[in-house]
Amino acid sequence: MDDRLLVLSNGHGEDLIALRILEALAPRRPGLVPLVLPLVGAGGAYASAEAAGRLQRVGPRLQLPSGGFSNQSLRGLLADLQAGLPLLSWQQWQRVRAWGQSGRPVLAVGDLLPLLLAWAGGGPFGFIGTPKSDYTWASPPPQGWGTSRLADAYHRAKGSEWDPWEWALMGSRRCRLVAVRDALTARGLRRHGVAALAPGNPMMDGLDAAPLPASLRAHLRVLLLAGSRMPEALRNAERLLAVLPYLQNERAITVLMATGREPDPRQLAPLLQAHGFSACSPGLDAAAPAAIWRRGALELWVGPGRFDAWAGWAHVGLANAGTATEQLTGLGIPALSLPGAGPQFKAGFARRQSRLLGGAVVPCRDAAQLAARLDLLLGDPQLRDQLGSQGQRHMGPSGGSAALAALIEQRLLAAG
Repeated sequence: MDDRLLVLSNGHGEDLIALRILEALAPRRPGLVPLVLPLVGAGGAYASAEAAGRLQRVGPRLQLPSGGFSNQSLRGLLADLQAGLPLLSWQQWQRVRAWGQSGRPVLAVGDLLPLLLAWAGGGPFGFIGTPKSDYTWASPPPQGWGTSRLADAYHRAKGSEWDPWEWALMGSRRCRLVAVRDALTARGLRRHGVAALAPGNPMMDGLDAAPLPASLRAHLRVLLLAGSRMPEALRNAERLLAVLPYLQNERAITVLMATGREPDPRQLAPLLQAHGFSACSPGLDAAAPAAIWRRGALELWVGPGRFDAWAGWAHVGLANAGTATEQLTGLGIPALSLPGAGPQFKAGFARRQSRLLGGAVVPCRDAAQLAARLDLLLGDPQLRDQLGSQGQRHMGPSGGSAALAALIEQRLLAAG
């Protein structure tokens, strides 16, 4: 078994991106069984590939109370510290250090934390910077959500959303590859001497919609994304479901609730019952829901793991999620969000996400405002196309995973 690659990823979205790239790398290196070290959570996105023997997860791992968002609140940071974050980080660094001293390469996927660990390991490394984009300060903020004048001025003065200490790590002679999510961001880094590339966005790979069922063809279709981190995902689901009674559209509407491993259908059942839905029998094909619920003329499908199959069906998204929202708008489908208490999907996150995606996702203040905007979008295909095209432009085309796999083989693996 060839295991000459250690992959670091720090979050559910980053895990998914790393997995896409490793799947594209597999045909190039059939004997390679990479080791993956999820820095946040258990790395559930890797479970199926691990079961098939295509990779191996290594520890240590710990489910942090903040869900990996301790940088967004002091309370979250304190909770993570109390839960054992310092020991976890120390153990992770020891693992990376032992690997780096052997001269084998590390691939870091995410932001500063995996980049810093990869550099501190002392060996060759590559970095795929997933969360930061210069669109978040070069694009205007959503209307009515205020400005970030100080932060915008800071980034404008730097000419990049990435910070000087991050440029220094990326500029290390041991760093063989730096790839970021879009050409605008790569250009900003190159101005600071970092040989950054933007070969494509792996988030847009693998989103192959299943055939649209005949029963849905006459329906308006809304994709509901509550996020993947519990218990916040259940709170998000509660807030987004509260929007539905406000809808004024007279056409038949199907809400497609695509979930991850959590919240699962059993966790959602009491919530749906509380909102007046009754359970019905689901279909049997692979793209069918795990459960169907109805309330009057409104139909709601629940589908764990159905995002890839269902995303292309939607006319509009109701989305309090991170990576999945970006993927949805990258398909040309606009979305509306409803920020809550967090720890992830708070007002600041929603505003930044809207700027990142060029206004393709519009944050709303309350359920009534969200419902009014949803009615507007469902009734105006031209407006949907206009907003969706912004998301497509900011996310870029598919094919990034294959391009990155080729670069990893050439720059990280070829010398080994």
